[in-house]
Formats: sequence, structure tokens, C-alpha cells
Amino acid sequence: MSGAARCVIITGLSGAGRSSALRILEDRGFYAVDNLPPMMLPSLVEALSANDAAATWGIAAVVSALGENTAESIANAITAVEEGGTRTQLVFFDASDEVLVRRYETTRRRHPLGEGITTMDGIKRERAETASLKDMANTVVDTSSMSAEELRTAIMTELEMNEYPFTVIVSSFGFKNGIPRDCDYLFDMRFLPNPNYVPELKRLSGRDIEVQSYLDKISEKQVFMKHLVSLMEFILKHYENTGKKQLHVAIGCTGGRHRSVAIVEQLSKLISDTGHRTATNHRDIDLESN
Repeated sequence: MSGAARCVIITGLSGAGRSSALRILEDRGFYAVDNLPPMMLPSLVEALSANDAAATWGIAAVVSALGENTAESIANAITAVEEGGTRTQLVFFDASDEVLVRRYETTRRRHPLGEGITTMDGIKRERAETASLKDMANTVVDTSSMSAEELRTAIMTELEMNEYPFTVIVSSFGFKNGIPRDCDYLFDMRFLPNPNYVPELKRLSGRDIEVQSYLDKISEKQVFMKHLVSLMEFILKHYENTGKKQLHVAIGCTGGRHRSVAIVEQLSKLISDTGHRTATNHRDIDLESN
């Protein structure tokens, strides 16, 4: 029996959003495959039975709707996959003729049915050839008036998948080891006195209460935290509306062991107390002390 959680088969009209849907599911954790011949689907599911992504989330495969006996081939593949123990869902992507023509003009691509025919003729022929496939689909998604965010929401809804909660990642690092390349906001703690030069604190880290207490006595640290928390409250109030699923705040000091770690621990708790999901990461805490 296959170990895949599910198999989502993506098909429909060319230009209707199949590739976009595949990327959305890939970002969600699915094992994604593009342009798969229908007869290969059962073998793919079997081959990925031990794959972590397939077992946890599932397999998403774009299957071309064009070709002789395509609907029958997909139906046979679905039967074989389900007999192997994997739940399937066939999703057909559609859009109006006018929208499809506009998308082809924007990308300057010709219709895949071949040269020598107009884009509109290609769309009409493809629509006729895929009519039976559309009828057998579990779900039909019309992307004519959908934005990218609306498409993602529609897919999550149709597949009955919960959204990832918005997460604030708060990480510490040492400047001498390089700045994180993927942070959204970066703050420098090197203006604070360095606990590394206090003998009894040198071998500790910012996770230890002794280091935190040492920094709490510094007035500049208190003023900075007041402004930082106010800034985070303002940012988080609006950031989730952008559609992004996480915000990465990086806090740095010289080596990433004392000051940045202490600030991250405090900031993460303060953000969590406001109801936001947080994750902490201390990149350089176990490297040579700063």
C-alpha cells in the first residue's frame, strides 16, 4: 500500500493556472511533478511511498488534458492509484476565452495545439477536447477573475487544507559570521556593553538569567526594547494583510552568543504574548563566544 497522504491531479485548459496551482501546493509541502503522462501516475505514487513530503502532505501532479483518450487514461490512473490505497482528487482549471487570450498575448506564447491556428481556435479546440475530463473532475476552479492570493485561497479551500499560521521568526546571529540573507528586518546590538568581557558571564549565553539581568540594568537597552516592541506592534498589525506567511526578524551582535540571544529571547516572548505564533533560532550561539 502506498504511503502517500493523497494525490492531487491538476489538469484543465492551458493558461488557466495549472502551473501556478502546482507551485502553491509545492510551497505547502507537496511533492510536485509537472507535465506527467497519465499512465505514469500509479508508478509515481508507488515510487514515492516512502518520501517524506508525499507521506506528510501528498503528491501534486500536473497532467496534460490534451491527447487521444486522455480522459480514459486519467480515469484508469485514478482507479489504479486508489486501489493502491491513496486518495485522489482531480482538479480542473478553467478560465474564460477572453482571459485566456489575454494571458497568451501577455506571455507571447502560442497555443500548445500547434502552429498555423489562431489562439482563439486553439482554445476552442482544447475546450472541446477536455469537456469530458471537466465533467469527471472532483473540483472545477475558474481562475478568470482570480488574483494570485485568491487562487491560493481557493485551492486551500477546495482541498480542505488549513492555512499555515502566520509566524514571526526571531533569530540571533553574529556579525563576524555573516548577516542572514533571508531576514526582513535586522537590528544591531553592538551598541550595548559586551558580556563577553565580564569574566563570570563569558562562558554563559544570552539564554542565561545572569546575562539577561546584566543587560536589563543598562538604560539604553530598556529604551531600545521599548521602541523595538512599538515598531513590531505596528508592523505586525499590517504585515499579515500582505499575504506573506512569515516575518523574519534578525538580531545581531559581534559573535551571536550574548547580547543578540538575550534580546531575541525577550522579544520572542513579548511577541508571543500578543497572540502571534513565534519561532526562535540562535544561529551562532554554540560557536566561539564573542
